[in-house]
Amino acid sequence: MLSKANRLKKGEDFKKVFEEGRGFKEGPFYLKIKESNLAHSRFGFTVSKKVSKKAVIRNRIKRKLREVVKEKLPNLIKKVDGVIVVMPEFEEKELENLKEVIKKLFLKAKIIVNSKP
Repeated sequence: MLSKANRLKKGEDFKKVFEEGRGFKEGPFYLKIKESNLAHSRFGFTVSKKVSKKAVIRNRIKRKLREVVKEKLPNLIKKVDGVIVVMPEFEEKELENLKEVIKKLFLKAKIIVNSKP
């Protein structure tokens, strides 16, 4: 599980990232990042009801995303606040290659070093 220090929780933090951050899209995921002056990176996740009406499925997607981001944290080269938005075109079969897609997204945003998945 992603530690509490690495999570965006407050609405005002999400709002700052959306207003001031840069955006990158890869498949059904949209990453919005803003450089941070904190000692660590923080991430938040958004999955709308358009992806699934069932909260169980939306929460499962967020849990999987947290695990993948947790694995990628040691490879980050910048301290950022980021929000990963799951777009409505997401399908559950995409959970299988989640690590690869998130790695591509982070590479596109230039916040991760190119290493093995």
